[in-house]
Amino acid sequence: MDALLADVVLVVHFAFVLVVVGGFALILAGAALGWRWVRNRAFRYTHLAAIVFVAAEAVVGMACPLTVWEYVLRRAAPDGPSFVAHWVSRLLYYDLPGWVFTTGYVVFASAVAVTLWLIPPGGDRPREGL
Repeated sequence: MDALLADVVLVVHFAFVLVVVGGFALILAGAALGWRWVRNRAFRYTHLAAIVFVAAEAVVGMACPLTVWEYVLRRAAPDGPSFVAHWVSRLLYYDLPGWVFTTGYVVFASAVAVTLWLIPPGGDRPREGL
């Protein structure tokens, strides 16, 4: 049961990453293609909050709660991860120095914040060029 729950946590973690990264790509594409939904205030501020949370964790040296939870569950489970969990894990985790991730998260959070100015939520007029 612990292995199954660890797999669920891993898939939720992967979905969170997809929403943050994919959301940014959709905001940029939506601005270029005139999609009004990418200006939804709740979506935009939730998206910004998600990546700011990740960047803040990295800056203060805090481990991601989902990573910790999965690790604890895997240690309690006698079996290894499932086939899907194994491959999702390989896509999600990289063996790089911590400063690389911290820098990447802060730069990405800054880019998301800049889109709030360039592509304002709530139907406000976009800045010149977008």
